[in-house]
Amino acid sequence: MLEKKQTFQRSLGLLDATMLVVGSMIGSGIFIVSADIARNTGSVGWMMIVWLISGFMTLTAALSYGELSAMFPKAGGQYVYLREAYGPLVSFVFGWTFFAVIQTATIAAVGVAFAKFTAYLFPFLDEDVYLLRWESYHISAAQVLAIMMIILLTFINARGINSGKSVQTSVTLIKIGSLVILVLFGYLALKHEVWNLNWYTTSLWSMRHLNADGTFLPYDGASAMGAFSAAMVGALFSSDSWHSSSAVAGEIKNPQRNIGLSLALGTLLVTVIYVLTNLMYTGILPLQDMVNAPKDRVAMSVAQEIFGAFGVTIIAVMIMVSTFGCNNGIILAGARVYYSMGKDGLFFKQAGKLNSRAVPAWALWIQCLAAGIWCLSGKYGDLLDMITCVVVIFYVLAIAGIIRLRISRPHLERPYKAFGYPFLPILYVIMGLAFIGLMVIFKPNYTWPGIFIAFLGIPIYYLIHAKRPKNENF
Repeated sequence: MLEKKQTFQRSLGLLDATMLVVGSMIGSGIFIVSADIARNTGSVGWMMIVWLISGFMTLTAALSYGELSAMFPKAGGQYVYLREAYGPLVSFVFGWTFFAVIQTATIAAVGVAFAKFTAYLFPFLDEDVYLLRWESYHISAAQVLAIMMIILLTFINARGINSGKSVQTSVTLIKIGSLVILVLFGYLALKHEVWNLNWYTTSLWSMRHLNADGTFLPYDGASAMGAFSAAMVGALFSSDSWHSSSAVAGEIKNPQRNIGLSLALGTLLVTVIYVLTNLMYTGILPLQDMVNAPKDRVAMSVAQEIFGAFGVTIIAVMIMVSTFGCNNGIILAGARVYYSMGKDGLFFKQAGKLNSRAVPAWALWIQCLAAGIWCLSGKYGDLLDMITCVVVIFYVLAIAGIIRLRISRPHLERPYKAFGYPFLPILYVIMGLAFIGLMVIFKPNYTWPGIFIAFLGIPIYYLIHAKRPKNENF
């Protein structure tokens, strides 16, 4: 008797796909990274320019991805687009880096962020509470809680796409509502003297380093470009995972329409929320207070000004909800990339199979294992800083792939064509290359480790390729 072959179930509507994009993008970054952006730019004008450029790049990329998602509505998203545009080597290097660091270390970092803010309500779960110590190595209660959260979300998603989407859609709607309420209360509590200090008294367009004591360190031309690229890292990282719905293309209804639309709607919504949130910050806290926020937690300092002492609890709960939903989306989407790699014979064979509930459960659990190891290592934060440049490299390649495919495969059906083609895709490629170049020149410690990890994928690819049967094609 032939075994029934499992296939993906198209269970995600436009709302679900959009909430996957929004929920995967909004984690803890919007509550924290503005402190470092303010530190590097030294003015609210340049701080807002960083957020606007990041939002413009993300939205431009999302609008361009609509063409790729309509052409190749398959599970795997960016991995599939790179394979179709450049071949299996480039797509494997992306998939390898995605599994080795990009996705799994992100899951670990978001999980630990969830645990850190849970500790505001339950101090015995703090990162300073050690459960195990051996010389300089330790395992904290926060790391263990992060692993438990990742296991729980993996279990939920292994039970079927409907389980994962229910968590994602409901939690993301709560997250959006909470952020909107915070922003509205922030504008109601806006301090005119603080707004005037930030926007009128302090030089609006003088870019310089803002020290903790309130003094400024001027930049020369080269160091200003380096500082600007460093500021962009936080904003771009806060906007990452915007392509999540493309990874689950096999489970989206009417994918040719809904994937591109979900990417556009989701990134636009998040960009608007991020810009309005940061504008609100500038009306509540002087720039120096943002820089001096304890552990860079700007949102907590803002909430204390708005709500009093209870504000810390409000933000802690908001970040718990935010990071929980963010990790659910990242876990759900990431496994589909490994599934596609497994189907191509470039990852564990079991990763390319679906379980009885029509989801890649084995890929989910191997991702869970890798993320758990990153949690225990404690090094996920360093690597995430180092990998941002590589993430942008792959985005640039994918969007340049639109132009490449227009030339090399002009007869492919394109139900949707990239908005503003070729101007916007070319503009994104130029802006992305400029960011990469600035990071390589001025922030080598943030770039070369990530590039090295990516390049490790090349010998691994050829090792796997050498072991494949000669008559087996990718």
